[in-house]
Amino acid sequence: MDVLLLFYFLSSLLCGDAARDADEVTYLPGLQKQPSFRHYSGYLSVADGKHLHYWFLESQNNPSSDPVVLWLNGGPGCSSLDGLLTEHGPFLIQDDGVTLQYNPYSWNKIANMLYLESPAGVGFSYSDDQKYVTNDTEVSMNNYLALKEFFSLFPEYSKNELFLTGESYGGIYIPTLAERVMEDPSLNLQGIAVGNGMSSYEMNDNSLVYFAYYHGLLGSRLWSNLQTFCCKNKTCNFFNTQEPNCSTSVGEVQDIVYSSGLNMYNLYASCPGGVGQRVSVNQGELVIRDLGNSFINHPWTKLWNQKLRNLANVHLSVRLDPPCTNSTPSNLFLNNPYVKAAIHISPKALDWVICSSEVNLNYGRLYMDVKKQYLKLLSALKYRVLVYNGDVDMACNFMGDEWFVESLHQQVEVQRRPWLYDDKDGRQVGGFVKEFDNIAFLTIKGSGHMVPSDKPIAAYAMFTRFIKKQPY
Repeated sequence: MDVLLLFYFLSSLLCGDAARDADEVTYLPGLQKQPSFRHYSGYLSVADGKHLHYWFLESQNNPSSDPVVLWLNGGPGCSSLDGLLTEHGPFLIQDDGVTLQYNPYSWNKIANMLYLESPAGVGFSYSDDQKYVTNDTEVSMNNYLALKEFFSLFPEYSKNELFLTGESYGGIYIPTLAERVMEDPSLNLQGIAVGNGMSSYEMNDNSLVYFAYYHGLLGSRLWSNLQTFCCKNKTCNFFNTQEPNCSTSVGEVQDIVYSSGLNMYNLYASCPGGVGQRVSVNQGELVIRDLGNSFINHPWTKLWNQKLRNLANVHLSVRLDPPCTNSTPSNLFLNNPYVKAAIHISPKALDWVICSSEVNLNYGRLYMDVKKQYLKLLSALKYRVLVYNGDVDMACNFMGDEWFVESLHQQVEVQRRPWLYDDKDGRQVGGFVKEFDNIAFLTIKGSGHMVPSDKPIAAYAMFTRFIKKQPY
């Protein structure tokens, strides 16, 4: 019997090695020179016939001892390959949609980076039954199962420190996943980091109105109306008010922030491609170019989503393009048949798009905030938690996340202060940081929603200090 068990054990090891070897990317088009580090792309099979595409890039430093860092982009419905190719991956896509350039501030300089396209229906991830209705709970379970599958495929990394990171709707993905991972002693979880995350719908909505006014977007008449109709006893409710005049005023704010042509991801950046229409039909394909913030929970958003569903039933396909972003280079690169072959994309996968409208419009948002998950992590007294925000993002603004962190009522260790980093012009203020017992809130000055794209040097400095458990 022992011999039989040993045979099965050795067979599984050999099969695992074969599967991993098959996933290794030996040649990636677009690079003048292939990387010195190993990287792998393939599928992690989870529950109910779902297959999540992963891209794993070994550390350029010391892979055997450096931490494993999971990265998830948000949406819900947006691809984590956007994080790899335009934010903090080792190679960044160029405007021609063909060429890749090495990133001197890649996060895999000091960590093994695992990019996961989640849930199924996002990017190259797919389901055997081609049904892509899901919700927060199912996604957190499948992300957990994907992690388990990853470490089964790469057992040599199972003892390495593990960090869970993400941005935007990753503010929901990451803490709900961490709640599962912290219960599994086989996973060496050390902490989480969330960038420009959705932590609380109510705080995000309420803070956005203040953000817009103090950045000069609203004007005195509208501000006066908001104060008159939405505020009582120095408390304002812009989130779920039943007062008609307040709702009308909040609707004006929404129109200014999301529909006037401002870049919702970076107030001070231009809008790539110019200010376009909300919806256009091009060669039978409905393209949603200016959807606005899918997180806002006001009735007008629900009506807009219903309008999209009706249009989607009429036209051939629906592609969700985040406003004022240019995903054309990534689309061109990732849908190139030579690239798809190089990174082992299944023929069952859909064409790559930055965000899936099908996933987004059919997604069940179950958590209005993630306070319970954060408090559970913090009560363990052993995890390092970072909440960071570019301070000119309007999709998930810094003030809402700062309010959220403050609402956790943790012991303050270091009062709010500037944090510094070095660039070519010398020592610079990166933003501001306030540190509590096991959690820090940090801003990145002048950055929008995608911090590593806007401020790569500052973002790398922040990430390094987080991973190495250094003071910010």
